[in-house]
Amino acid sequence: MQARYKYSPMLAALLLAPAISQALDSAPATLSGTPLTAPAATKLPIAELLAPKAAAKPAPGVVLNEDAFRETDVWGRIRTGYAIPDLNNELVQKHVAWHAARPDHMARTGARASRYLFYVVTELEKRGMPTELALLPFIESAFNPQALSSANAAGMWQFVPGTGRDYNLKQNAFKDDRRSVMASTDAALSYLQRLYDMFGDWQLALAAYNWGEGNVQKAVKRNQAAGKPIDFDTLSQQMPAETRNYVPKLQAVKNIVANPAQYALHLPAIDNSPYFTAIDKTSDIDLTVAAQLAELSVDEFKALNPQFNRPVIVGGEQTQILLPKENAEKFNLNLAQWGRALSSWTVHKITSARERIDTLAKRFQTTPEVIRQANNIPQKSVLKAGSTILVPKTSSSLNLNITPEIADNATVSFEADRGAGKSRYQRAKGGDVKDAPVALVKARVSRDAAGKKSKQN
Repeated sequence: MQARYKYSPMLAALLLAPAISQALDSAPATLSGTPLTAPAATKLPIAELLAPKAAAKPAPGVVLNEDAFRETDVWGRIRTGYAIPDLNNELVQKHVAWHAARPDHMARTGARASRYLFYVVTELEKRGMPTELALLPFIESAFNPQALSSANAAGMWQFVPGTGRDYNLKQNAFKDDRRSVMASTDAALSYLQRLYDMFGDWQLALAAYNWGEGNVQKAVKRNQAAGKPIDFDTLSQQMPAETRNYVPKLQAVKNIVANPAQYALHLPAIDNSPYFTAIDKTSDIDLTVAAQLAELSVDEFKALNPQFNRPVIVGGEQTQILLPKENAEKFNLNLAQWGRALSSWTVHKITSARERIDTLAKRFQTTPEVIRQANNIPQKSVLKAGSTILVPKTSSSLNLNITPEIADNATVSFEADRGAGKSRYQRAKGGDVKDAPVALVKARVSRDAAGKKSKQN
């Protein structure tokens, strides 16, 4: 994927411009709870069921032209490329009314989207896809790349782990590309295009994105066999409530973006020009150091680089960090004058079946809490053999980088430390709770009950 470019009003330069506008807000998002389902292993003969639609090519309504690039903001550019047939039913009106009654929600989500929309729209136009698909993260994640649903769907486009792997989204102890702005967008658009090629209908493709292509295929076959229509409105009667509302939700946002004043809503201005640029990083760098060199807060840095889930960014030929253009210039200037180690972390592989955190902390001259926080290890747990964890560098590892091979294969596994909750009496005797005096058993039960109650509250 091309990552470094400069904006020009010329069409050719814009086609190479994967960039986004700066956000004005970082409020948490409300998830739709919608995971992407893994593609079915075998495709049904859907083309026969949908003839002649199955032979259709991607909608031509997004033909790239100079008019799209004369728009002064990204919202106008999105409107220019609308190409999915409109849906008009009671559910659409319901969701339009919901958004119209919550101007603060639209303003917050729109401001958050301003980090990413330019890049997403550019990628859609390069593929000749309808630009209203850029609004889909409004429904999936409220444009929060850190979003995680109860079904373990992550990122702006809400990929579950299996589907993420199907679309080459790397997931390991150091990074999760389901959250990557560029990688997840590329994967989501590839998946949507595949669904459109399968169904020849964007509304059904969207339903499959939410419900799973196999379920939509079965619904189409049932209607086909019964001589019923196979459009979204008709098929939605067979769909679960979430999917039945999914396409109407997107249509509602599409209607609002088309004419926000009609609903007394205001969309934050997003300049129709690139915002971020990508910097190659071949050596390890601490996330806090990268933010410092770019003169950004850690939160601002993470907003563009949400895929990194450890305090160190492992360098390599494929590693890039995204920065606003002016901050990229500051980064390069400050880096040239830095003169210190860029990373303070290295890796350690656990070989003992029950290596304790406090023992590791003493060995690497740090505290147990530092190791737990760096590796997301819960309290009262021990690491399993085979885990690869981050530890502070020592004098012998100051100049060593973590290899991409280690990062790609690193896993962290832990289990409850059954000895952590035992009293000194129990540990001395080597017994379990049942062997302790009655008073100790009561105290233990009381503490556990209080802990559960606290977690529930």
